[in-house]
Amino acid sequence: MTPVHMSPVQARTALGFSCVGHSISHIFEPIFYVVALVLPAQFGISYEAALALILGGKLMFGIVAPLAGWLGDRWSATGMMAVYFLGIGAGAVWAGLAQSPLEMALALGLLGVFGSIYHPVGIAWLVRTAVNRGKALGINGAFGGFGPALGGVMAGVLIDTFGWRSAFLIPGGVTLLLGVAFIWMVARGVIIETKVDARSDPPPDRRDTARVYAIVAMTMLVGGIIYQATQASMPKVFEERLGGLLGDGASGVGLGVMIVYGLAGLFQIWTGHLADRFPLKTVYVSMYLLQVPVLALAATATGLPLLMVMLMMVSFNIGALPAENSLLARYTPPSWRSTAYGMKFVLSFGISGLAVPLVAWLRATTGDFMVLYLVLATLAGLVLIAGVRLPRERPAPEPTAAAPAE
Repeated sequence: MTPVHMSPVQARTALGFSCVGHSISHIFEPIFYVVALVLPAQFGISYEAALALILGGKLMFGIVAPLAGWLGDRWSATGMMAVYFLGIGAGAVWAGLAQSPLEMALALGLLGVFGSIYHPVGIAWLVRTAVNRGKALGINGAFGGFGPALGGVMAGVLIDTFGWRSAFLIPGGVTLLLGVAFIWMVARGVIIETKVDARSDPPPDRRDTARVYAIVAMTMLVGGIIYQATQASMPKVFEERLGGLLGDGASGVGLGVMIVYGLAGLFQIWTGHLADRFPLKTVYVSMYLLQVPVLALAATATGLPLLMVMLMMVSFNIGALPAENSLLARYTPPSWRSTAYGMKFVLSFGISGLAVPLVAWLRATTGDFMVLYLVLATLAGLVLIAGVRLPRERPAPEPTAAAPAE
């Protein structure tokens, strides 16, 4: 199949919407976790009960991903992206208008359903057009980190200024406008679709493929649990242990979340660069090796050391993603890549969403988060043990020299 030629404007527009879409896919979870600090007073429920409202949405975020990926492969990636922008914007507006815990849970569930579209469809769309995959995935991943960074501080400022509803209504409205702009650009031909990779890799050995899928399935699940548990617990940990370092109230908590995820997103650009220049296995395993000690330190850290430890935790966790997504791209045919990424996110965003009730249960049982972070450090150690079993990469075959003319 002949690749579709994309003009520089088309390529930049596609990359721009892919990156912005990634930020949006991660912006509403931290918004909710900051909002959850004030929901007990609004709805007359405990903090742990407020935290549990997002569970259905988190499960949908992963469970629906394979269907979204299949539709992206078999129907249209750009069509699914349009549905994504409009659907997630509508879900956010509904959450901002919710009048009860049940209605909030339903709105968050809708956010999860439409939010599930981005990762299997948007990342596969990006991979098809990228020659330097690690670099492209690193930049895209940085925008994924900017989502929680912006979401946390924006939620804090909006809550303190206009009330908690504005934390959902304003970004939801902006997302709806982006969806309209996306559809307009598709109609004008500024955004087009391609089904063929811009670069080719040597065909993988079937035994290596089976081994990679088996190992990465486990590491993606555990990595997702670490990510979800960290994101869910961070606002409360900052509220309790930062000691007013960044200011009081929701704004201080949001600023802390912004610092962590903003800088961690930039770190992902560097790990994407590494994924293009070093064996993917080396980059991937190294990120989990670095996570083990900092997760253990988070169990008791306070003040400025806590902020630094949280920054390293998140940086190393999401820093593994360019290598992880490149591994899947290398061992999956282009025509099934969205579906494969969909299955990935069942594990890393869906089933791993059970980390949220784990956070709530450990918090209610122990009264703090010390045990939680020790458990996460142990899980990172398990990923490290499994990761060393990944196969070595096979070099690309040397081109055959043309025979001299007789």
